[in-house]
Amino acid sequence: MTTATDVNQPTLQPAAPTGRRLSWPVLLLVIAGALALTSLVRIITGADGITNVSQMSTALQLAVPIGLAGLGGLWAERAGVVNIGLEGMMILGTWFGAWAGFQWGPWTGVLVGIIGGCLGGLLHAFVTVTFNVNHIVSGVAINILALGATRYLAPLAFEGHAGGSAKQSPAVESLGNFTVPGLSDGLRELNNQGWFLISDLAGLLGGLVTDVSWLTLIAIALVPATWWILWRTPFGLRLRSCGENPVAAESLGVNVYKYKYIAVIISGGLAGLGGVFLSIVANPFYLEGQVSGRGFIGLAAMIFGNWMPGGLALGAGLFGYTDSLNLRGGSENVHALLLLSALLLIIGAIWLAIRKKYVPAVITVVAGALFFTWYATTNEVPNQVVSATPYVITLVVLALSAQRLRMPKADGLPYRKGQGK
Repeated sequence: MTTATDVNQPTLQPAAPTGRRLSWPVLLLVIAGALALTSLVRIITGADGITNVSQMSTALQLAVPIGLAGLGGLWAERAGVVNIGLEGMMILGTWFGAWAGFQWGPWTGVLVGIIGGCLGGLLHAFVTVTFNVNHIVSGVAINILALGATRYLAPLAFEGHAGGSAKQSPAVESLGNFTVPGLSDGLRELNNQGWFLISDLAGLLGGLVTDVSWLTLIAIALVPATWWILWRTPFGLRLRSCGENPVAAESLGVNVYKYKYIAVIISGGLAGLGGVFLSIVANPFYLEGQVSGRGFIGLAAMIFGNWMPGGLALGAGLFGYTDSLNLRGGSENVHALLLLSALLLIIGAIWLAIRKKYVPAVITVVAGALFFTWYATTNEVPNQVVSATPYVITLVVLALSAQRLRMPKADGLPYRKGQGK
């Protein structure tokens, strides 16, 4: 009798990512360097808002729905199903969450919103896994269907209730926030001192312990939970194998269809939870159009993170931070970030030159010079630039990180049960 460890048998172990991966000490050093550079820019420009406690708290709140959508995409794509429908599943989460929340309480809204997202995931799995429809086509169809369905249902469900209309639900009670007493005030006071690096670090940490929603804690906990389940359990190994080599997984007795269904339904539930966050925490009501492309940005955060939970969280934090600039001192803060961008590009050019990549180094230097010129010759940036900053950052980050990415090998590929026989 042969076993999974026989030489000629396929193995469930997914192939290792190609290319070098940053070790934790190196990654922490890079983060510390970026924070130090940001602190230097703050001192030079006087834009204290780029690292204050309020800015960081807002950034965390805006990063949560993006991160949850990204986690949803991670679960689906690790099982081999591309989930472009994250936007639609978030829309379903916003509507179902607010609909149940204003009637039966916010925590009921959270549960029903997750179920709404799961329904979108179930539909996507049914179409792509059972009928082998192109994953992109199915995802786009779900986005359109979710938008149309919620637009049709909103007047029926919300009109006639106090505060409700054809495009907005009545208010939902708060889930509640918490602030760590003593620590929050101490970090805020330290942040107000304006010291190099120390005050900026205090601002970052202060945002994590000031006016934090309980749902934010759940979302943060889901990141390490996802890593542990997918990379440290037999269930996770089987699921990831379906995204790497479903034929080999099937030959070893794995029910590939079942794992794909589970992954995509969980994906929808996580995206739905991101939608719930928007309609209960970020705003205490459903509002048509409030998702505003966050499902797609979550997908970009997942790609930036190289299909890993930790990298995804960093990507969501980056996009949430740039999005928060719209709400707090946007023009002044974005103008300061022009100088930060110029310095980062110059450092990148030096790194490329050290690695003897001279042509990219020259291009990067020119880009850095243009950003510095823009900063030096202006006092502020137009509001249109401020509004577009999160989306521009998304495109730039994806463009710069594309060469180091490694998606699951069978991601998006058609699969039929028994095709390896």
